[in-house]
This record gives sequence, structure tokens and C-alpha cells, in this order.
Amino acid sequence: MDDVYRRCRDLGMRLSRQRRMVLDLLWSEKSHLSARDIFEKLNNLGRNIGHTSVYQNLEALQSAGVIECLDRASGRLYGYRSDPHSHLTCAETGDIRDLDVELPPELLEQIERHTGYCIESYTLHLTGRPRP
Repeated sequence: MDDVYRRCRDLGMRLSRQRRMVLDLLWSEKSHLSARDIFEKLNNLGRNIGHTSVYQNLEALQSAGVIECLDRASGRLYGYRSDPHSHLTCAETGDIRDLDVELPPELLEQIERHTGYCIESYTLHLTGRPRP
């Protein structure tokens, strides 16, 4: 947690009590949560925080690149990682797992030849089901 607090301070962000609560929850859960999930979990833990405060802090943290935001058909989900990484979504439950995947250089070169673009970074979104 010290690293993310330091990163926020380095970005000139104030670490209010509410902002620390949101960060602490995201880092302890290590999953992808909606703003409503975050609001409910914090209040169930006895942390009194309002909807507006949750939304404002999530927006500020995401805009600053401290946390990630995934846009899904069901709404936005927030995660504790902001580094480039990929995701695997379970087709049965909708659960999302973070993945660190490195594509083979030959595949990246093939994509560059096919598209005419120079690939600078990438993320993959995979969907699957658990093996029986």
C-alpha cells in the first residue's frame, strides 16, 4: 500500500480518508469491482462513505492512471492494477482474472505487416470456461 500511496502523492493527489479506503479495498480484494460493489463492501465493513465520494475517487484515481477501469456491458469495473496486462473472463460467471501475457515477437511482426501499424503496447481480452 505504501507504493500506491507514494504514487498518489507523487502525482499531487490528496490522500483523503475516503480515497485511502477505496485504495485499501481495491488492493485487498485484488479483483474487478463496480462502484456499487465498492460502496457496499466499504459500508458493510463499517466505513461510512457515500456513493458520490466513491464515484469521485474512482474517477480521479482512474484519470491519474493509478487504477484501471474496464468498460463492460454491465457497467464499469475497477481494478487495482494500472500496468499493461491482459484479462481472462469466465463465460459462466463473468469473473475476470488478470493475466501477464507476452506475445511472441513473430506474431507481433505478422500483425504489424498485416495492419501497417507499429505495435507499441497491447492487451488481450480472452473469454473461456473452466476445463471439466
